[in-house]
Amino acid sequence: MLRHLRLRDIVLIEEAELDFDSGFNVLSGETGAGKSILLDALGLAIGNRADAQLVRAGALRAEVSAEFEISAAVDHWLSEHELSGDAGTLWLRRVVEADGRSRAFVNGHPVPAALLRELGEQVLAIHGQHAHQSLLRSNAQRAMLDDFAGNDEQVQQVANAWRLWQSAEATLGNARAAGDQIQRERDQLAWQIEELAGLNMATDEWAELEIEQKRLAHAAALLEGARSSSAALREDDQAIGVAIERLAQRLRPLCGIDRALAPALELLETAAIATAEAADILNRYAERIDLDPDRLDQVDRRMGAIHQTARKLRMAPETIPSVLSALQERLSELDDAVDVAGLERTARAAHLRYLETARELHHTREQAAARLAAAVTAAIAGLGMAGSRLAITVEESDPGPWGIDRIDYHIAGHADSPPRLLSKIASGGELSRIGLAIAVAAAHAQPTGTLVFDEADSGVSGAVAELIGRLMRKLGESRQVLCVTHLPQVAARAHHHFQVSKGSTTGPPMTSVRALDDSQRIEEIARMLGGVAITSTTRSHARELLAP
Repeated sequence: MLRHLRLRDIVLIEEAELDFDSGFNVLSGETGAGKSILLDALGLAIGNRADAQLVRAGALRAEVSAEFEISAAVDHWLSEHELSGDAGTLWLRRVVEADGRSRAFVNGHPVPAALLRELGEQVLAIHGQHAHQSLLRSNAQRAMLDDFAGNDEQVQQVANAWRLWQSAEATLGNARAAGDQIQRERDQLAWQIEELAGLNMATDEWAELEIEQKRLAHAAALLEGARSSSAALREDDQAIGVAIERLAQRLRPLCGIDRALAPALELLETAAIATAEAADILNRYAERIDLDPDRLDQVDRRMGAIHQTARKLRMAPETIPSVLSALQERLSELDDAVDVAGLERTARAAHLRYLETARELHHTREQAAARLAAAVTAAIAGLGMAGSRLAITVEESDPGPWGIDRIDYHIAGHADSPPRLLSKIASGGELSRIGLAIAVAAAHAQPTGTLVFDEADSGVSGAVAELIGRLMRKLGESRQVLCVTHLPQVAARAHHHFQVSKGSTTGPPMTSVRALDDSQRIEEIARMLGGVAITSTTRSHARELLAP
């Protein structure tokens, strides 16, 4: 439940701190005093959309902090998301800059607004002041039933199945519409692939052929050059290597006389060794040279075939293997795209999956509709509508992301009258009471720690208002309830009473909030009963309302 709320620079509130307790808490005040600002601030704390208009005029930013006492389940959720704080305690903080940007924090950890909303739904539920008007809309009636039934996961599964089905249908439609164009591209690709694949060309083959062709074409010149070079180094009478050795032999005895000639001798001996090794390399190379005109012809013809195909398809010969791979990959993509029969099977399977999940949701809704109708019928009997009964129909209709159901709420005015569409016969006061009964029933089905009602009692007065007050108090016995109200009969039933007022000593008017003691409650209830002029009679009436 909500323990503490702190506001700074929100709309007309410069700064306010409120401590809340369990039970039924009521907020009252004159029209325009700013009661709904507190609920807007609470909504901001649990992840509602941030708006720059929430920032008080002249302030740099607005800030709201809320402390909650939480259940073990919420504690576990925080632990799973690595957002734990003190056990059993949750701190939420939201900051809105003057330019509309916002930041959210859970137990001091920065979090995205979406995650804050997911957490906020587990600790607090706000029922807006116009919630009962949504009872006239079919989609809102469906949402209320799903909320009561706890259908969130099933509703999401149906929505996902719908998207997959629609995507499969769109892909199938595109394939059918583009069939001719795709087929033309496939034919072109198939021809190119046939030409290139017929070469059976290895990845590095072109480079290897160029090297081999060059070597075979110049084999005679290479052989003659190797042999003559080897002879010039070692074999001829005037061979370079022989001459170097002679010079070395001439210098050796002279080095014994003068060691200054030793470096020259060393270089000559090294040169003699190098020329001998070079001659050996050339001889071995000459032995490997193959004068093979047949192989040269084969290489020339292979290179000619590759070059001809490359020129025909306007590409470099060395790129043929990579181009062939790319063309084959593209053809595979087009084969999938043009596989209308396969796409039809996929679309049918997606449709059947959607229908399966939608019918499961339909069955769940039918069961929940009976339970919700009974719960609301019992509740409205205690709200001055004895004999009235609610009926909820769940009928198959056109499919959509919400499922295959059309859900309508019907009301019967008394035991013998047939139920008729709620939107056709219910008055504003009846809608308000039915909406409140649905909110209470949904709260029992999907309990959160704190329930907030923003003038959910609008459109009623007198005895019915007193009944609503008693219902709120009873609800407050099992969980924390916060309610903004204009009705003294409702306010008088609260366990705790807060007054919201607007005033100013200097500067623009500001909103303030204070908790009321017993004597102050009498004055506030008297004001709600009698307006500006508070008399002893209205005070006496206020005491009567506050009596247990």
